[in-house]
Amino acid sequence: MKKILFLLIPIVIYVFISSYLEKKNIIPASAIRIRVLANSNLPQDQELKLKVKNNLEPYLYKILINDKNPAEAKTTIINNMDNIKNNIELSLNNQETYSINFGKNYFPKKEYKGITYDEGYYDSLLITLGDGLGDNWWCVLFPPLCLLEGKEYSDVEYTTYVSEIINKYFK
Repeated sequence: MKKILFLLIPIVIYVFISSYLEKKNIIPASAIRIRVLANSNLPQDQELKLKVKNNLEPYLYKILINDKNPAEAKTTIINNMDNIKNNIELSLNNQETYSINFGKNYFPKKEYKGITYDEGYYDSLLITLGDGLGDNWWCVLFPPLCLLEGKEYSDVEYTTYVSEIINKYFK
C-alpha cells in the first residue's frame, strides 16, 4: 500500500500542476497569430506549406523582434506586407497560387504540450495556398511563441515558458 501511495502522489501532483498551468496560459485575445493553409493534403502540397512556413518564420521573427506590444507588431506587419508577399512568392517559386489576409481570421482548436488553444476568430496573418483545403499549420506570431516549436520541452517546461513570454508582453 505504501508503494502505491508513493507512486500515486507524484502523479497526482503532476496532474494538478499541469491543470493549473494550462488554465493560466490562455493566449491573450490581443495576441497575433499566423496560419498557413495548404492547398490539399497531398504530400507535395503539405511540403509546400512547410516550405512557406519555414521561409517566413525567420523573416517575421526578425522584423517583430523589437516590438513591445501587439499594436507595434500590427504596424510592423502592415508596413512589411510587400516583403512578406515577396517571401511567400519566393517560397512557392510559381508552383502555387496564394492569398494573404491580415485581420480577423478563423483558427481551429489546437492542443499542444498540455495547452488548449481555443478555436475562434483572431488577429492574424493568414496565408492560403491554392484552394486551402489541406491541413494547416498555425502558431502565435506575437508574442513569439512559434520559436518554441522546434525545441524539446516537457509539458510543464513548455507551459511555464509560455507563461513567462505572455507575462513579458501582456502584463
